[in-house]
Amino acid sequence: MDLGLQGKRALVMGASKGLGRSVAEALAAEGVALTISGREQASLDAACAALKGLGAPKAVGIPADVAEAAQMDALVDGALAALGGVDIVLLNHGGPPPGTALSLTEEALQTWFRRIVLSPIQVANRLLPGMRERKWGRILTVGSTGMEQPIPNLALSNVLRASIVGWNKTLASEVAGEGITCNIIAPGAFRTDRTVAIARAQGEKTGQTVEEVAAERSKTIPAGRYGEPDEYGPMAAFLASDRAAYLTGCILRIDGGAVRAV
Repeated sequence: MDLGLQGKRALVMGASKGLGRSVAEALAAEGVALTISGREQASLDAACAALKGLGAPKAVGIPADVAEAAQMDALVDGALAALGGVDIVLLNHGGPPPGTALSLTEEALQTWFRRIVLSPIQVANRLLPGMRERKWGRILTVGSTGMEQPIPNLALSNVLRASIVGWNKTLASEVAGEGITCNIIAPGAFRTDRTVAIARAQGEKTGQTVEEVAAERSKTIPAGRYGEPDEYGPMAAFLASDRAAYLTGCILRIDGGAVRAV
């Protein structure tokens, strides 16, 4: 399906691998020019070469750490300079370590508040003036099913991502009349480095291997398996298109039916 995105420009954060890479690939296939971020320049260069091969007319990689406000500003400046503007942004970051609510510390909350809450809002705020001027924009956020059904032993994620839900909904209502949509795409268990790390942490407590933990969790998913990263990106491409122009302020789950809430 041609989503009519050719000629659009996107900043995709955390796109050297995993779900961010999947989104960048889906946008590249639609002819979107890209700036992508990640931690390592070599990984970004390899990703950019692949994205151009998929159809991106331009792909530029800029190393940036969501823990550093100055690097977020530099990332936005670099994307605007490289593309001449940004129409679509994917707000993405690594997830925090596992832990219980009883184990939360002020230091951990402050550290991850910067990464999960402040940095995405900082990037969005920098890009919104251009989107408002053009009367068109798409703000997409990688979320978590923990936003709707808190995940055991992921208290830090559950707590801080709730802030992003409130921000996304509030912002969506403020800019919907200006042609800008704001949506969260909440993944369930996908086969990424993050899920492997979570499975390893659980296995260390239970004496199970990563494979055993994954097999056990798969039994709780109606689809009976983990998602593959390439099943995530197409949703972002759809939400970025004009076909989804009337869809905003939402959390869209891609979880194989794992969340039991209606």
